[in-house]
Amino acid sequence: MTSVLQGARRIVVKVGSSLVTNEGRGVDAEAIGNWCRQLAQLALEGREVVMVSSGAIAEGMKRLGWATRPKELHELQAAAAVGQMGLAQMYETKLREHGLTSAQVLLTHADLADRERYLNARSTLLALLLHRVLPVINENDTVVNDEIKFGDNDTLGALVANLVEADALVILTDQKGLYSADPRKDPSARFIDQAVAGTPELEVMAGGAGSSIGRGGMITKILAAKRAASSGASTVIAWGREADVLLRLAHGEAIGTALTASTAKLAARKQWMVDHLQLRGSVRVDAGAAIKLKEEGKSLLPIGVQDVSGDFHRGDVIAVLDPAGRELARGLTNYSSAEARLIARKPSFEIERTLGYAAEPELIHRDNLVLR
Repeated sequence: MTSVLQGARRIVVKVGSSLVTNEGRGVDAEAIGNWCRQLAQLALEGREVVMVSSGAIAEGMKRLGWATRPKELHELQAAAAVGQMGLAQMYETKLREHGLTSAQVLLTHADLADRERYLNARSTLLALLLHRVLPVINENDTVVNDEIKFGDNDTLGALVANLVEADALVILTDQKGLYSADPRKDPSARFIDQAVAGTPELEVMAGGAGSSIGRGGMITKILAAKRAASSGASTVIAWGREADVLLRLAHGEAIGTALTASTAKLAARKQWMVDHLQLRGSVRVDAGAAIKLKEEGKSLLPIGVQDVSGDFHRGDVIAVLDPAGRELARGLTNYSSAEARLIARKPSFEIERTLGYAAEPELIHRDNLVLR
């Protein structure tokens, strides 16, 4: 069996609090340095990597001298604010030692629930990857107002994998992977080296709470793998202190538990768009644009749009009609209906002059478009 990461070009790596902070003792410079060295090597090989790192609250607890995780929201937020400084500085320092530029990105659930903020976050992350910058993502614990609220960074890792259309999600943890039962309590527990993400039995096997440092546990990792699989990303759960774990996984070695996606990445995304029963609107394109979409696999540019119907927002799925009014394709629009009416029949270089800004040069990018 080979690793699901072997052919992965875009990878999200999530690492938990207990690993990042050496069981709450403070940011572990050696461990982070090891992961950053591996990330740099993957970047040299042409891979794109996004890091989702826990540890801000745990580091803040250490700096504030707190032995146990507080329950009050304002204290959690205070710990996050204090700890985030050290966490970001450590990643920046260790990545720069290997010639990599990093960026800190803090997200809240609202950023990914709102369609416009979702697309803005996606555009920012893809721009960073394009410029060979490695994003280090954490939840913006300092400002959330209904508990620390992706709930755990396993969930955040899966949502980021969906957001950037990653090929694979790696969850580095303090366990070797998934067992059929808790090996600390059941000596007959069987190690699960591979399964299909979303298999109901996995959730039964993974029952249990997280550590005193973090909020997760194996169950959150199983659910994260299921969520990542919905966009076609497979997941590996592995021990974060395994020597060169990321490099070995990327080079084909099977380590930890692989939870494979049953649907390919592109197929999953396109099927999601096809399954939209209620479209917010449509655009009718000219014959030249129809040919470019259907026969050349191009993006839809504003200059090819002849007419705009409906009331839609940036991020909605809309229909693309051919000159006869038949549905040619559907996709995620980068502009609202009001904006689309203003830029229709205009070249992309006039978008900024017309709207005062330019989100994207395309009305619908080819990666966000499926032919009917």
